[in-house]
Amino acid sequence: MNITILCVGQVKEKFYRDAIAEYSKRLSRYGRLHIIEVADEKTKENASSAEIEAVLRKEGERIIKHIRENDYCITLEIEGKTLDSVALSNHLQHLGVMGQSNIVFVIGGSLGLDESIKKRSDLALSFSAMTFPHQLMRVILLEQIYRSFRIMNNEPYHK
Repeated sequence: MNITILCVGQVKEKFYRDAIAEYSKRLSRYGRLHIIEVADEKTKENASSAEIEAVLRKEGERIIKHIRENDYCITLEIEGKTLDSVALSNHLQHLGVMGQSNIVFVIGGSLGLDESIKKRSDLALSFSAMTFPHQLMRVILLEQIYRSFRIMNNEPYHK
């Protein structure tokens, strides 16, 4: 299975980069992992709704270039569907059984995702009604993907 994490912005903090590297290494035994970062757009402090839409549109244009027609796209959205770890594992396993081997997870920037990306999404997934820094969300997502593969393979994992 090919998993791509497509995200807006870079991870600057070393402790996040270390965690991402650790989960990337762990996931390598289950398939290919690609992490693609697209540039985030600078946003004024008190941006108008039109300026916010323009930022989201520009980031959306950068994101969509990396999603192929045959990719199964999962966007991370506060308004998305919540799944527990077993349900996410079952969903990913079902995709594999159905022959879907390219899965792209999309993490937006600080303003979220453009509507064009939300429309392209095959599954809008929410990890919580809370807002997390997108750097931390990358670590949480990688951990849950790793947990999913452990569950799929009936391997022990801390509960």
